[in-house]
Amino acid sequence: MQMAEALEIQLPNRGNPSQPQEASPASPSAKDHVIALPQHDDATLPPSQWQPLPQKSVSISLSSILKRWKWWIVVLLDVVSVLAGQTAATLLGRFYFNEGGNSLWMETVIQSAGAPLLLIPLLLIPRKPSVARPPLRKIVPIYIGLGFLIAGDNLMYSYGLLYLPVSTYSLICASQLGFNAIFSYFFNKQKFTALIFNSVVLLTFSAALLGVNSDSGDSNIPKDKYPLGFVLTVGASAAFSLIVSLMQLTFDVVIKAQTFSWVLELQMYCNFIACLVTVAGLFISGEWKGITAEFEGYKTGKTSYILTLIGTAVGWQVFSIGLVGLLALVSSLFANVISTLALPLVPVFAVIFFHDGMNGVKVVAMLIAIWGFLSYMYQHYLDDSKAKKVEEDST
Repeated sequence: MQMAEALEIQLPNRGNPSQPQEASPASPSAKDHVIALPQHDDATLPPSQWQPLPQKSVSISLSSILKRWKWWIVVLLDVVSVLAGQTAATLLGRFYFNEGGNSLWMETVIQSAGAPLLLIPLLLIPRKPSVARPPLRKIVPIYIGLGFLIAGDNLMYSYGLLYLPVSTYSLICASQLGFNAIFSYFFNKQKFTALIFNSVVLLTFSAALLGVNSDSGDSNIPKDKYPLGFVLTVGASAAFSLIVSLMQLTFDVVIKAQTFSWVLELQMYCNFIACLVTVAGLFISGEWKGITAEFEGYKTGKTSYILTLIGTAVGWQVFSIGLVGLLALVSSLFANVISTLALPLVPVFAVIFFHDGMNGVKVVAMLIAIWGFLSYMYQHYLDDSKAKKVEEDST
């Protein structure tokens, strides 16, 4: 109970108690003494209604612990989706070109053609009624703009896969983390610490080291196309980083919600627009005329051709769902870091399945990229530890 004003009790001093006398306020002998007694706010209430003092809680509630574990489980599932989807889709894309596929626009279309598959979980998952939908005049232009960016990004990635060994291609894609750190600083107010700066520099050096190593290491890839493949892959990495930063900005400013339904919806509509743009490019370029001959002459058979395209489409959608989920739950920079984690996976599988050369320059570039990745992960560990301490202190 809080202390209120003191209750004043006036006791007149009447001098000698054996000689009663009338006390006059003006008389010095009748000077009053004031005694201040503490009084509670509840002094006017009966004792049964007095409120006890609040006790400070020293334990974290069970619901808070469960909520944190649920958050980590969802993040872990998104991480697995990113790694599995990106690795499988990249390897299948290289397999498409190795086995007789030669349509850049077909490979580009297939990267976003799996968007309608997202409609199934979107209809099955109930929406939270408390989440307000932004007006169409705000969200539709975002879908269209991001869709065009995704289409251009996919086309540049297709050129990179065609003109580069898959191990070199995947290592150059490490530069996307450096680009994303820059875009996150301007668009998402990401702190640019010394560890993150170190990560950006290392990953940039990793990509530059591969750029000066002009030996493609694959007899099926013309060496004179290596510089073009390198430039377009770096450009695709920059565009990809811009896209994920703009998606995080959309979640923070326009959607203002981080539900799985919104992750699916944003991914589905943006990729649907990208698919329409790339299908138009397929017909405008005239490459659609050679699809039948490509299907008939595929080295591993017609069934393999269809399964390769379907697997590539599904793989990229699995990757995209996990990526958008990470940028909604954590940040675009963290999503890009997890995407970069596939660096040691893709080259190893490329050496096993496609017999890509793994020379000393590639090994050094991969080690530098891994060092840059670990540098950022340590920064994330420090941020998470600091956030936990602040939460525990406030509790």
